[in-house]
Amino acid sequence: PECAQMQGLSLKNVGVKALDENDKTVYEDFGELMFTHFGMTGPTILSMSAYLKDIGSKKYTISIDLKPALDRSVLDRRILSDFSSLLNRDFGNSLSALLPSKMIAPFVKMTGIPPFKKVNSITKGERSVIVELLKDMRFTVKRTRPVREAIITSGGVNVAGINPRTMESKKIKGLFFAGEIIDVDAYTGGFNLGIAFSTARLAAENAARSENE
Repeated sequence: PECAQMQGLSLKNVGVKALDENDKTVYEDFGELMFTHFGMTGPTILSMSAYLKDIGSKKYTISIDLKPALDRSVLDRRILSDFSSLLNRDFGNSLSALLPSKMIAPFVKMTGIPPFKKVNSITKGERSVIVELLKDMRFTVKRTRPVREAIITSGGVNVAGINPRTMESKKIKGLFFAGEIIDVDAYTGGFNLGIAFSTARLAAENAARSENE
């Protein structure tokens, strides 16, 4: 529900981690992501998805570092400085300098601190919760989107069975492979299009040559 509340919010220059059920990092990235009505998307999330195997039988958590350039002690001092000029303001209205407006209400809820609590009443322990959430905002992965929405899929014909110079099958003469049918995939950013175009050209040229022969 927090993701849906932040629908349309795009974050840049954030740290992103995927953690398994043992809290072990299985993927780590830095860059952009976007919240949607169904959860998250964006370059870091799309690349991460390749590493989240067997979702459903395995549990994964996404951790977002909203302030990767600041360590916890520096961030705490920054919050103290912000709060010093907002002592009589409600906590729920005190975070505009730290967070995008769409994120404030979900963030406040995740801290567990009452939104109407005055800033001058916030304890050191509560401030520590705020710092920790800024550095480690966590979301549980429930599922991926349907495969029909996928930008790229993994799996396919083993490259060991393909002549890389011609894209012809090593097992069946005259059979050529290209693009998504091959077991190759890369990060988002144009790499998969590059694979598709280059293998298609190789396959087409060599298939035509093979037909003429």
